[in-house]
Amino acid sequence: MSSTSGESLSKNQAEASDTERWASLIGGGAMVLMGLKQGSLRGALTALAGGGLLYQGVTKQSTIQKAQEAIGINQAIKVEKTVTINKPADELYRFWHDFENFPKFMKHLKNVKVSDNKRSHWIANAPLGSSVEWDADILEDRENEFISWASVEGADVDNSGFVRFSKAPGDRGTEVKVVLEYNPPGGVLASAIAKLFGEEPEQQIGDDLRRFKMLMEAGEIATTEGQPKGG
Repeated sequence: MSSTSGESLSKNQAEASDTERWASLIGGGAMVLMGLKQGSLRGALTALAGGGLLYQGVTKQSTIQKAQEAIGINQAIKVEKTVTINKPADELYRFWHDFENFPKFMKHLKNVKVSDNKRSHWIANAPLGSSVEWDADILEDRENEFISWASVEGADVDNSGFVRFSKAPGDRGTEVKVVLEYNPPGGVLASAIAKLFGEEPEQQIGDDLRRFKMLMEAGEIATTEGQPKGG
């Protein structure tokens, strides 16, 4: 076999492999995590919500994104966390679906106002006592299973994410998986500064989910603030 034929075969195999990965992505909400490896989470969620995907368009977008990352600009921050909560999925879904509940367990949020069954307005704390705002739309909503959302154009913080509710092994309640992707104002530099002020995204989301678990299981969030520390 000539080297040209071999290169052509290798290229075709690579393209077929990519196509299969995207087909799997479209096939189910759980597989949206693959979008984190292939391109932006927002692109993957939008593809799932629309029920289709222009493969060439997405791969071009992914190529541009990789080029931007290579020179250190426009880098999105991705966070993935899972918590098991001893409550049925329908109860957790109902609470989460009302975004106005979020400030109850997400410390960085000041307020969330739901406009209609699709759009909501968010106000969040930012470093140095400032705040940021954005509108977000629900992209896909499967009752008791899955909710995805993304900020609209002009947001102070470009972000997208999803939450998935699935039965935990051993009949231990519900696994709640949250995946977020966002571009902090000011890009990577702003993210680095935020970490210095104790706002590291992974820790923040992990703490939020622990408070969500306490709120759903115990009806309140336990706190040690104001209590003396043990010796």
